[in-house]
Amino acid sequence: MDNFLAGMIRLLLRLLLVGFALVFAASLLVVVMLLAAVWGLRAAWARITGRPVTPWVMRVNPGAGWNSVFRAGDRWQPRARASAPAGPVQRERDLIDVTDVQVKETRAS
Repeated sequence: MDNFLAGMIRLLLRLLLVGFALVFAASLLVVVMLLAAVWGLRAAWARITGRPVTPWVMRVNPGAGWNSVFRAGDRWQPRARASAPAGPVQRERDLIDVTDVQVKETRAS
C-alpha cells in the first residue's frame, strides 16, 4: 500500500510539472504569435502608405558598457602624494609607523 501511494504521488507530481511546462510553452507561443501579428500589421500599414518596411532592431552598443566602466575607473584612482616619491628612509619611517607588534620571548618547557 505504501509503494502504491508513493507511486501515485510521483505520477501526480510529474503530471503537474508537465502541465506547467505545457502552459509555459503555450504562453510563449501566444506571445510570439502576437509579436508576429503586430509586426505584420505594421509592415502592411507601411506598404499601404508607401513607406519602406523597417525592421525592429535593438540598438545596443557593446562598447558602451566598457566605456562607462573604463571612465568610472578615473574616480577610484589612488590620490597622488604632494611630496616626492618615497625613498628608502621614508619607507622605513612608514614601516615604523605601521608596525605595532611587541616581541615576547617564548617560554621554555
